Amino acid sequence: MTILDKIIAFKKKEVAKIKAEVSVKKLVESPNFKNTSFSLKKSLLDPYSTGIIAEFKRQSPSKGIINDKVSISEVTEGYLEANVAAQSILTDTSFFGGTIADLLEARIINQQKPILRKDFIVDGFQIVEAKAIGADVILLIATCLTSEELKNYGQLAKDLGLEVLYEVHTQEDLDKISDLDDKIIGINNRNLKTFEVDLEHSIKLASQIPDSTIKVSESGISDPRIITGLKEYGFQGFLIGENFMKTENPGLACQEFISQIR
Repeated sequence: MTILDKIIAFKKKEVAKIKAEVSVKKLVESPNFKNTSFSLKKSLLDPYSTGIIAEFKRQSPSKGIINDKVSISEVTEGYLEANVAAQSILTDTSFFGGTIADLLEARIINQQKPILRKDFIVDGFQIVEAKAIGADVILLIATCLTSEELKNYGQLAKDLGLEVLYEVHTQEDLDKISDLDDKIIGINNRNLKTFEVDLEHSIKLASQIPDSTIKVSESGISDPRIITGLKEYGFQGFLIGENFMKTENPGLACQEFISQIR
């Protein structure tokens, strides 16, 4: 059993428990549900966009604790000051040390940039929940879902006014997504089964994705020169978490990184 299998099995039990305690009606009645979402597409396609989706991540199964000292509020403010294209927030508690409260708090501060809820979506309930906590974008990981689930969850997100970042790692993942046209496709450079990182992987897979999609490179980006290289292969978005979070001041690290891209 891989770490990913463990996460998904645990997540299904966790969501079933939450569903028994919280009604969809209650989620729909939450204040954030009325929000008009900020568009990740629009943000990444803006000619002045940095393309950086900066992540708040306390820990990971492969690295353990990355940073448990900084607060979500100071990091959010720092990322906004750095002029990120979007913010990504881990809401998985058991494996990544994130919480729904993190996203709720960031939303109060961040009233101008899209927020991606980074979690393992295994149930439509979590998509309604994402809207209720103030997220603008959800992550759908193709490795963990069937093509039918990807289609249905994608449609539900759209109906709720949310955008979707479809994450793929292999050609098989890509084949599960019906009609790539106009979608946001994230290529994860980290193999979710072994947690090894390979940037060349993004480049190979990118050639299989039509130009009508927005391409996002995820994981393992630690040098601004990598961004320049990836842009040549049509990437418009770059999800970076650990590189900023492992520093004492993630917002400042992000600012310095972005200043070297231009």
